[in-house]
Amino acid sequence: MNTIDLTPLYRNSVGFDRLASLIDNALMSDTKTSGYPPYNIEILGENKYCISVAVAGFSQDELDIQVEKGVLSVSGNRHDTEKEAQYLHQGIPNQAFERKFNLADYVEVTGAELSNGLLNINLIKEIPETMKPKKISINQLDKSLTHHKQEKVINDKSKAS
Repeated sequence: MNTIDLTPLYRNSVGFDRLASLIDNALMSDTKTSGYPPYNIEILGENKYCISVAVAGFSQDELDIQVEKGVLSVSGNRHDTEKEAQYLHQGIPNQAFERKFNLADYVEVTGAELSNGLLNINLIKEIPETMKPKKISINQLDKSLTHHKQEKVINDKSKAS
């Protein structure tokens, strides 16, 4: 079991609580989650992503996608009204699931599609204009003009004396 003491992070930093919580949750969830359902996280472009979740056997009305406080939750719950089948081998799980994904700041879900047993969730990272880096221009004063004006004022005063 992996254990990391994050006490120094809490003790020496301000405002990194969410980062520390993410690390704690990632370490804890590694030990207690199964690999069901499997998923991929794909980079489609500079700020575009797609999460593909394998949901074989689930219909659209049995799946639920929600985003709350920066956490994307994907869950599936079967509405089996059929009687229990008898299997010689059951390799396809027939169980409810819930997968959670922590989203970075400014990452939004733009849509979802169900096709060929894959639930594709499209995401985009849209940084507001106010948060984007901006170039600050540097104005240069012409020091020679300022210097000449000061000399003229001094010379005019000395002539008046």
